Amino acid sequence: MDYKLIRSKRKTIELSIGEDFVPLVKAPLKMSTKDVETFVFKHEKWIEKQILAKREQAEKFAVSAEEEAALKEKARPYLTERTEYFSKLMGLQYSGIKITSAKKRFGSCNGKNSICYSWRLMQYPVEAIDYVVVHELAHIVHKNHGKEFYRLIEKYLPDYKKREKLLK
Repeated sequence: MDYKLIRSKRKTIELSIGEDFVPLVKAPLKMSTKDVETFVFKHEKWIEKQILAKREQAEKFAVSAEEEAALKEKARPYLTERTEYFSKLMGLQYSGIKITSAKKRFGSCNGKNSICYSWRLMQYPVEAIDYVVVHELAHIVHKNHGKEFYRLIEKYLPDYKKREKLLK
């Protein structure tokens, strides 16, 4: 089985599936090639299952240029409205909103309290979108993912764990 190998100063071996559907192995510098290959072979079924799931996910969320344009056009007003609503509810002030084409994250909040959302978020149910909005607003208060951060989210979205699962 083909795979990409990255060696670095690490203690453990890690396996993931890249965006190109090729297995990515991160291994310690001193680990033998034979041990790496044994590890990959041992996890062959898992790799195949993950590649299949990743391909299905990519197909499920593939959009045409027209659909992408429509989602982008819909994203700014909708996400601005939801952010305004929850920021007032939570008593928080953000500095701005930007819509991006990010593939790996639905949202982010920087140190200046400016929030970015991916237009791809518009492909998900309203409950999931609201979770991302509240999640990013919570970063205005807590710049980490600690217990207090999740307590703040739970205060406004008691079912946040269910909503979070909609994004997976």
